[in-house]
Amino acid sequence: MKKVFAKKDIFTRYSGNPIITVYDIPYSANAVFNAGAIKYKNEYLLLLRVEDRQGKSHLTVAKSADGKTNWKIEKSPLIYPQPTVFIYEEFGCEDPRITYIPEDDYYYITYTAYSRYGPAVALARTKNFKKVERLGLICPPNNKDAVLFPEKINGRYAMLHRPVAGDIEHIWIAYSSDLIHWGNHEVVLVEKGGPWWDGFKVGAGAVPIKTPEGWLIIYHGVKMMPSGPIYRLGAALLDLENPAKVKKRCPEWLLSPQEVYERIGDVNNVVFTCGAIVEDNQIYLYYGAADSCIALAFAEIDQILSILIEGDLQVK
Repeated sequence: MKKVFAKKDIFTRYSGNPIITVYDIPYSANAVFNAGAIKYKNEYLLLLRVEDRQGKSHLTVAKSADGKTNWKIEKSPLIYPQPTVFIYEEFGCEDPRITYIPEDDYYYITYTAYSRYGPAVALARTKNFKKVERLGLICPPNNKDAVLFPEKINGRYAMLHRPVAGDIEHIWIAYSSDLIHWGNHEVVLVEKGGPWWDGFKVGAGAVPIKTPEGWLIIYHGVKMMPSGPIYRLGAALLDLENPAKVKKRCPEWLLSPQEVYERIGDVNNVVFTCGAIVEDNQIYLYYGAADSCIALAFAEIDQILSILIEGDLQVK
């Protein structure tokens, strides 16, 4: 089998990065990062994680005609902590992923509800990104990095999530018939341990992308260094009918912190995605950089698949 390894990051950064900073937010805030992404009514829509100047996060809508420039950011959040109504959001609402499921005609938002009880997975839904209905917690603490698949698999909803067991943080999958009660949990992608770039922990990123070869997932991996963690992005291919089965896993990362806006911020050395939009064969990858701003990078699906399929790669 031919070995295929990248000599540089597969994702190409947009020359206008970062595309959104805290100075673009039309109200007082500390940082903006880790946005969910979807195409909505011919516009590119981001659901921004905005951290306020108290330290709590909320989720605000931004729209752009070309997905790169002239972002119109709402003056008030779509989802914000309401601890008197939902106590598990006491400390904030974080890291949204947006999945549109045509069968339901809803845009589902999975996000981290953070409180004194720990980080948990919450679910909400909307049809217009103006009003949102909270469906409540679907995974208790400690759990985060949850994302729904964009269609049912064997008649059931499917979700990637990342529970914490001591120091172990693998990506799992769960299934549901009603989006509220989840079961049939299985480990999907494991942290590798040792010196690997994704050895310390892993977590699901953007909504899985359906391809003829399988479900393409972009995930984050963390390596712990003496100076602190480094967050990078990699890819894996899951079986279409049984996404608990990893068909291929790229041994190298596809995007790593290199630019100043990725290296220096509230959390140094971080690239972290919650959303991607596919246009024909191209992925628009929206990612948080150093937990301080939002950036954009591009890659061809075929190029990533060729590395996964043709390379000398490892599965879990």
